[in-house]
Amino acid sequence: MQPYTQNWTQVTEFVMVGFAGVHEAHFLFFTLFLTMYLFTVVENLAIILVVSLDHQLWRPMYFFLTHLSCLEISYTSVTVPKMLTGFIGVDGGKNISYAGCLSQLFIFTFLGATECFLLAAMAYDRYVAICMPLRYGALVSWGTCIHLAAACWLVGFLTPIFPIYLMSQLKFCGPNVIDHFFCDASPLLALSCSDVTLKETTDFLVSLAVLLASFSVITVSYGNIVWTLLHIRSAAERRKAFSTCAAHLIVVSLFYGTLFFMYVRTKMASSMNFNKVISVFYSIVTPMFNPLIYSLRNKEVKGALGRAFTLKSWKGQ
Repeated sequence: MQPYTQNWTQVTEFVMVGFAGVHEAHFLFFTLFLTMYLFTVVENLAIILVVSLDHQLWRPMYFFLTHLSCLEISYTSVTVPKMLTGFIGVDGGKNISYAGCLSQLFIFTFLGATECFLLAAMAYDRYVAICMPLRYGALVSWGTCIHLAAACWLVGFLTPIFPIYLMSQLKFCGPNVIDHFFCDASPLLALSCSDVTLKETTDFLVSLAVLLASFSVITVSYGNIVWTLLHIRSAAERRKAFSTCAAHLIVVSLFYGTLFFMYVRTKMASSMNFNKVISVFYSIVTPMFNPLIYSLRNKEVKGALGRAFTLKSWKGQ
C-alpha cells in the first residue's frame, strides 16, 4: 500500500511492466506467446467444431467439454493479446485505462471461477456415469446439463462483483506501474494508497470459497469413483472405467494445483516475478495443453477428428 496524502490525484491509467527483464529477447518471447495463443485458439475451436458436427459425440461429457473450450479461448484472449502489444513496442501497448484494468480483472476472475464450477460439473457427470450407470440417462439428462452449465456461468459471473466493487473504492495516487502482464489483484493492491485490509480479506475468502466448493464436489465424486472401481473384479473393466475420467482428472490436477498455489498462500511465499511465471502457467500453458490431454487420451475424440479430416480430404478430391 502506498502512503496516502491529502494532495492526491486519482490514477486514470496504468502501465503494465510485463516481462521487463527480457528486452534482448522480446521478439523471441513475442513469437513464443503468439504461437501458444494461436495454437490454443485453433485446437479449442477444433474441439468445439468436432463435437458440434459429429453426432456420436452429442453426449453430456462432450457438451461440457465444448463449454470448457469456450472458456479456454476466452481466458487467454483476455490477457495474451494485450501482453503481446507490450512486447512489440506499440505506442500505448503497455498502457491500460483504469476502467479497462478493472474490466480485465473482472472478466478474468469471472472466467476462472466459471471454469472451477464447470470442472466440478464434469466430475459429477463422470461420477454418475461410473457409479450409477443405470440411472445416468435420468440424472444427467440434456435439461440437467443445460441447467448445470448455465449455473456455472451465472455463479462464475457473480463471483467477482463484490471484490471488483471493493477494488473500485480504493484510491490510486501513483505510481501507476503494474508489475505484471495483466491486471491481477495482487499487483493492483500494491499500488493503492488506501487501506486494503478488507479487500485482501474478501479476495482470500471469495477465492477460498470458490476453490473449496468446487473442489469438494470433485473430491467427493472421485472418492466415490475410486470406491466403485475397487469393487469391480475385472481389471479390464476397471481400466476402461478409469480411462473415461483420466483426462478430466489430469486437467483438474493442473488447474487446481496452480490456483491453490497462486491464491491460497501466505504473503511470505509471495514473489511478483514468481507469480508471473505461475500466472503464465495457468492462463496460457494449461489452456493450451487441455485440448491435447482430452484428444490424445480419448479414443472417441481422436476418432471424430479422424472422421472429420477423412471427410474433408474426400470432399477435396
